[in-house]
Amino acid sequence: MVIKEHLESALKSGEKLRIKFGIDPTSPDLHLGHTVPLRKLRQFQDAGHKAVLIIGDFTATIGDPSGRSETRKPLTEEDVRVNMEKYLVQAGKIIDIKNCEVRYNSEWLSKMDFRELQTLMTQFTTQQLIEREDFHNRIAQHKPLWMSELMYPILQAQDSVMVKADIEIGGTDQKFNLLAGRALMEKSNMSPQDIVTVPLLEGTDGVRKMSKSYDNYIALNAEPLDMFGKVMAIPDELINKYYELLTDFDRKIDDPRESKLELAKIIVDLYNENGAGERAKDEFIKLFSKHEKPEHIDELKTSNNELEIVDLLLQAGIESKSEARRLIEQGGVKINDAVKNDINETVKLKDNDILQIGKRRFFKLKT
Repeated sequence: MVIKEHLESALKSGEKLRIKFGIDPTSPDLHLGHTVPLRKLRQFQDAGHKAVLIIGDFTATIGDPSGRSETRKPLTEEDVRVNMEKYLVQAGKIIDIKNCEVRYNSEWLSKMDFRELQTLMTQFTTQQLIEREDFHNRIAQHKPLWMSELMYPILQAQDSVMVKADIEIGGTDQKFNLLAGRALMEKSNMSPQDIVTVPLLEGTDGVRKMSKSYDNYIALNAEPLDMFGKVMAIPDELINKYYELLTDFDRKIDDPRESKLELAKIIVDLYNENGAGERAKDEFIKLFSKHEKPEHIDELKTSNNELEIVDLLLQAGIESKSEARRLIEQGGVKINDAVKNDINETVKLKDNDILQIGKRRFFKLKT
């Protein structure tokens, strides 16, 4: 049960509250969707409360099933370790990391023995767990629902017990998990946490929530021009929502293109050095309005002057060979304006060749 009056009373009490937000390192990038709850966490920090950031290095190996119609691909401990290497740096662009309590839920979850796990599991019934809509839908559609996924809300609830959370923040799709935390804290003779839910942010497709799984995300560590271009690609009907959830500015839409240009500039400036937004705007206009190449092109030192095209893309920062092949097959790779669509091609390179990946990423090659 959500009790609005209890939260209001806690906030008016003058006490320093412990505000919990958890995030699983299921990919190396935080994206703009993650910033919505992180911005709310920062607001609590600015009001004098204690932010508690949970990095779900244990729960990430299971994968949060919230709002999903399919089981997440399991991650190994090594996958998780690599993914979370830069999480704090990225989160630190929004919250005050130095004054934040950062915890990893492997601290307690990985140390539970079977007897402790059994005791924890007896706090919830199977009926309670499968009542949630996403689980119910999977069962109705005869799709797999693994026992580990049923355990996920209980493990997230245990996080709240361990850090003694007063408030937990999450997206609207997290409501079941957040309420599980309340229930478990009550059964543990603790004051149950209040919950604060924030809206989900649709991605660049304008339909599904922003997620790397849907390839509709805008990464916080994206290059400024790439970030700018992706913001410009959002549907016009999302402009107001992006202003509301991602910035401190209000904008009345008179001209959608001008509104998006200003929005993209603001967002790029939020997560990059001063002036990056204006430079990205200038380059975007040159690139798409005047069909010119950007004025500032990053240099890429290659390991050889003769490389397989897939290996060249990996050196340019593409995360996997499968993604590199996809880009090539879709015609998204050019060298000196010549499209490269053969995934097996070996390219001969020379100094100052221009590699283009997609519409917005350019590199001047140095061999």
